[in-house]
Amino acid sequence: MDRAQKQEMVTTLNKVFNQAEVVVVTQNAGLTVAQVTELRRQMKAAGASFKVAKNRLVCLALEGTPYASLKSLFKGPTGIAYANDPVAAAKVAVEFAKKNEKFLVVGGAMGETVLNAEGVKALATLPSLDELRGKIIGLLNAPATKVAGVVQAPAGQLARLLNAYATKG
Repeated sequence: MDRAQKQEMVTTLNKVFNQAEVVVVTQNAGLTVAQVTELRRQMKAAGASFKVAKNRLVCLALEGTPYASLKSLFKGPTGIAYANDPVAAAKVAVEFAKKNEKFLVVGGAMGETVLNAEGVKALATLPSLDELRGKIIGLLNAPATKVAGVVQAPAGQLARLLNAYATKG
């Protein structure tokens, strides 16, 4: 990389760190190109991204962002997973780490809150934003469904009563 490409990479990463809701730092020593491609595909499907960059450039890009405290995690062959959904990147990274022993989750952060590897794993167990939205809609719809059932119940009972008298007589 020449100087201009490095500067462009630092600028791009700085934008990523300023916009992302969560950043997960991983170590990926020994992963094949096919495995990294599969990881990127899974990340994209979940609404997240995965990037491998030089540690020195990442540390420069971290300056002035909420994730500046992550600098100490960038040692050795590292990668970053990031997303606007606070759970997506962590979920995919943890699942991928379970299947590949060469891929380790080192830590991460949500804004200025630094997470160790266990914190990222705990974050991965939470439901995603889409799942939470579905649950909220279900909770909002449930009372309306119950009200409709209660309103229909007396009419149904009256209809059964009239039917019973009609078949009896």
